[in-house]
Amino acid sequence: MERGVRRVGAFEVALALGGLLLVVLALQSAGPALSALRGDGTHGTFTARRLACVQHPGHEQCSWLGAFRPAGGGTVREDVAFYGAERDTFTAGASSPAFDTGRRGHVYGPGGSNEWVVVAAMLLAGLALMAWPLLRPRRRRTAPAPS
Repeated sequence: MERGVRRVGAFEVALALGGLLLVVLALQSAGPALSALRGDGTHGTFTARRLACVQHPGHEQCSWLGAFRPAGGGTVREDVAFYGAERDTFTAGASSPAFDTGRRGHVYGPGGSNEWVVVAAMLLAGLALMAWPLLRPRRRRTAPAPS
């Protein structure tokens, strides 16, 4: 083997591809996550219609679904989830201020969201996985001692 030449194995290639996938997913989610953090979007009112729950081993995940009506008029979005709502957040027919970032299927309450933390972690993990094959320490092979 030539001195200074690094061989990249299948494991390193798989790590880099997994990292690339994480970066792509993070970049796709970055815009809506930052909008939710800043409270950017179309402001209006969310009206709760129904509670949808899923049972997992040891806990229950619930979301309130309803209609979002923009403050300035416009198209009412039906069957959207209020991000971060728990079982006891609403009752059917209750309303809350909300804003729409354009994310499909979700609107956010006045407090926004901390989704950006997960998106940033995905981005950093993806970049680290992509860089690992290039930055990982290599053990030098030593030639066998002459007999």
